[in-house]
Amino acid sequence: MLSGISRWAARQMSTTVPTYPFSKIATFVEPPAPPTDALRKGKGLMEHLRKALVAPEKRHMVDVLFSRRHPSRLPPGSVLTVHTQQAPFSFSGVLLAVRRRGPDTSFVLRNVVQKTGVEMQFFVNSPDVQRITVIQKAGSGGGKGGRRVRRAKLFYLRHQPDKMSAISAGIRS
Repeated sequence: MLSGISRWAARQMSTTVPTYPFSKIATFVEPPAPPTDALRKGKGLMEHLRKALVAPEKRHMVDVLFSRRHPSRLPPGSVLTVHTQQAPFSFSGVLLAVRRRGPDTSFVLRNVVQKTGVEMQFFVNSPDVQRITVIQKAGSGGGKGGRRVRRAKLFYLRHQPDKMSAISAGIRS
């Protein structure tokens, strides 16, 4: 009985955050600090917006190249080159998948380098991605446009290197 009272007293003295009256586990969270006068006047707002908002050329990539229904979209199976600011400075490969999540849109390229399969995922709005060059667009059924693939994700190419190399070389398999 004495140990229970001493534990209760120690618990009451050690807590600095008031507890919620209907639960012994829940506690109040301190509200965030109010905005400063400089932020209320708009100082530093444009710098924040410039960092947070998407650049127009990146918005064009998301809205056109990686759109679901735009006529000039890039279907899976296209061969792309991505130029970046950091190493590797350019990476070419077959477009395996596009993950459409608005400003967080990303895509996966695969290439075979020195008999080793290399996959890289790029985020369209990343500041490291400078530009995307289309080497060969996957067409709509043979001819000049290339061969049409009937899948949205071409992960099966990981296990079929002959089809992968045929797509990247532009040869019918």
